[in-house]
Amino acid sequence: MLRMVALFALLLCASACVSILPSPSVAADFDGSKPLVCTVITVNECLESEGCMAVAPEDVNLPRYLWVDVAKKSIQDKKAEEGRKSRIESVKRVDGKLILQGAEEGRADVRDGFGWTIAIMEDSGQMVMAASGDMVAISAFGACTSY
Repeated sequence: MLRMVALFALLLCASACVSILPSPSVAADFDGSKPLVCTVITVNECLESEGCMAVAPEDVNLPRYLWVDVAKKSIQDKKAEEGRKSRIESVKRVDGKLILQGAEEGRADVRDGFGWTIAIMEDSGQMVMAASGDMVAISAFGACTSY
């Protein structure tokens, strides 16, 4: 009888452990196979001469929502075609993260071009973004969901 109770407890523990693991369908939502919408939650701007400070996304011309389509190699600030777009130059999967990279020219006659990287955690959809330009760095944190 004691053996049966121990076996039952072991099976119960094993099933509980398996149930807390992320399911493959959830993880697949953030591997680039489906379009995503990412919400920018916190942003920091770092200037060489002033250090880093928390800012609102609009203070650094960063949209609050980013529509990410890895298949089309596109990130834009609106789901509709009229939104501002950035081309994804590089896509890699590294240690459970979807890594997207690109660079922007900026405005004509203004030295405001920059490079950027977005890392999306494949198991949770959490996002970290970094962008750098002339003596400025932007970091942003947020979360993504498939649509």
